[in-house]
Amino acid sequence: MLVALKDPASRIDYGFDWQASYLDEAILVASDWAISPIEAGGIQIDAAAFDLALTSVTLSGGIAGHVYRLTNHIILSDGQVDERSLTLRVEQI
Repeated sequence: MLVALKDPASRIDYGFDWQASYLDEAILVASDWAISPIEAGGIQIDAAAFDLALTSVTLSGGIAGHVYRLTNHIILSDGQVDERSLTLRVEQI
């Protein structure tokens, strides 16, 4: 699992390159993002996008000192399902 720092005032993009792992002929047909825990003043998902092999999400907010899990759940054209997570620690940077 990846770990990253995020400033509570930043609005920044994160993403995954799924093709670099194993896609071969399969392409992304769906991508969904989730943040845990969901809390007042916590990290918010402002936007999300995907193409044939890449997923991205724009995040804002977060409470300094709190740790969040960002999870990307995808579905491939051949029916495979996968997910990756990123741990975000919010710190005043």
